[in-house]
Amino acid sequence: MNFDAWQAQLQLVLDQPENVFIERATAAGKIPLGYTCSYVPRALLSLDGLVPVRLRAPGVAGTEIADIYLSNVICSYTRSLLEYALDGRYGFLGGWVFAAGCDHIRRLLDNLAYLVKPAFVHMLDVPHRQGQAALDWYVEELAVLCRKLNATFGVDTGNAALSKAIARQNRFNQKLQAIAERRKEKQPPLSGVEFQRIMIAALCGGQEEMLDDLEKMAAALKERKIRKPYRARLLLVGGNIDDIAFIQVLESCGGMVVADRFCTGSIPGMALMDEEGDPLQAIARHTLSRIACPRMMEELDVRLQAILQLKAEYTADGVIIENLKFCDIWGIESALLVQGLRDAGVPVLRLERDYRLSGEGQLRTRVQAFLESMGK
Repeated sequence: MNFDAWQAQLQLVLDQPENVFIERATAAGKIPLGYTCSYVPRALLSLDGLVPVRLRAPGVAGTEIADIYLSNVICSYTRSLLEYALDGRYGFLGGWVFAAGCDHIRRLLDNLAYLVKPAFVHMLDVPHRQGQAALDWYVEELAVLCRKLNATFGVDTGNAALSKAIARQNRFNQKLQAIAERRKEKQPPLSGVEFQRIMIAALCGGQEEMLDDLEKMAAALKERKIRKPYRARLLLVGGNIDDIAFIQVLESCGGMVVADRFCTGSIPGMALMDEEGDPLQAIARHTLSRIACPRMMEELDVRLQAILQLKAEYTADGVIIENLKFCDIWGIESALLVQGLRDAGVPVLRLERDYRLSGEGQLRTRVQAFLESMGK
């Protein structure tokens, strides 16, 4: 099967909350657990007998029911998830795991527990700073989750099982990295849209269920001869993006998204974990050290330097920063990053958006103007 055929199959995965990879996992007796944040370690939800599912609301038409329970200044991602939950679209899940990333997610948990009453719900408390005290705190939080998973689902959460889950995730991420490296080429053999199809599918299904397919996709990509013209290489930064429609608009204007740094993207989501020493410590250290999200305090300069490094590494011409409307933490961070990037002489465009793509014409105009401002 060629690479375009794989892309068509992946689009089917993206079109529904439940997909073929989840169906493979449940057929093998695994329990799907939904999660909403990168500070929920996928390794813990990938223990034998479980499968992690990054929660999305693909094709959501509106949030009329959720708007009854959530304020209209709650981000549209949160309201969309509640809308789908109230509509029974997540009935295949065996439970939900949240991280205390923002007040919007906390309100989602409150309403979910009250209205839907799922059999398993857990909220991870995540520190806002790094350091030994924060690491110790987070390790204990993960240990509590492990005990709860063991008590509820009977899964093995011992050190050997955790080490196995780490090795499995590392092996999967290495396959993703091999594909992502092709984006550094002067003429990348795949677009940003095509890469995100792979990445989102990887987040929404089991690693074991998708591993063989991922290897076949990488092999098919080597045989691909198509070279798509582009005007500018772009680095995309921001919060949650699990719908390729937004990236499709960027690339339809002549941009090529060659790298990304957002919570559902490839960097730093593909970073490998330490397979030596205490596995729970390794998972906690890996999760806290990625510093992709502005909820982590006193790390703005580190995140800015990481963006500048990625721009150089992937030879991006400019940076686009996106954030969901009403997202408090990214709303503040975006403004600070824009100023920092401009001070560094980097062309940057900030875009505020809804979870469901809207205002496509205005978005296209702004992106075209940005490319022209770079002389592209």
